[in-house]
Amino acid sequence: MSGIETTGAEACALPTAQDIASCALPGSSTAQPDRTWTGPGQQDRFSILRRARSVAIVGASNNPARASYFVATYLLSSTAYDVYLVNPREAEILGQPVYASLADLPVVPDIVDVFRRHDDLPGVAQEAIEAGAHTLWLQLGSWNEDAAAIAEGAGLSVVMDRCIKIEHARFHGGLHLAGFDTGVISSRRQLLAR
Repeated sequence: MSGIETTGAEACALPTAQDIASCALPGSSTAQPDRTWTGPGQQDRFSILRRARSVAIVGASNNPARASYFVATYLLSSTAYDVYLVNPREAEILGQPVYASLADLPVVPDIVDVFRRHDDLPGVAQEAIEAGAHTLWLQLGSWNEDAAAIAEGAGLSVVMDRCIKIEHARFHGGLHLAGFDTGVISSRRQLLAR
């Protein structure tokens, strides 16, 4: 699998350490030497995000220190996606109703974004298939080739070890070198006030 591709203006939209830390799963490591699966390239990830209308976040948390909370906040406030939160132990997060499982959602989610333990991922892949999802998206730091094989075998697109927030912001101009949207469109570097 290739690393983050950077060309032209996109080079200015690399995620910061803060973005990466806020999207990574606790205790996750991106160093996994046994990786054989190759994920979709940059253009394919952009197409997945562009086609999607709804995102279900499995493992959503009401804890602001959790990556799923940060990502849900971003998706709810900065995208046009219909966002559905899934966690059997919560009733409401960020003012949104929370569903116990993907089967309980009132819609078929286009993307299932997963914040769950490694061993849970094949089961979540099967639940995504049963829910009729189009894409299984495993969050930054999350890699499970068994889950990928299950999902791809049923015709789902699979993205692993990538933060949906970072990817969306990168493709839609929401990342800056400092990790946030400055609201300024310019090819010129902005000087910081001292």
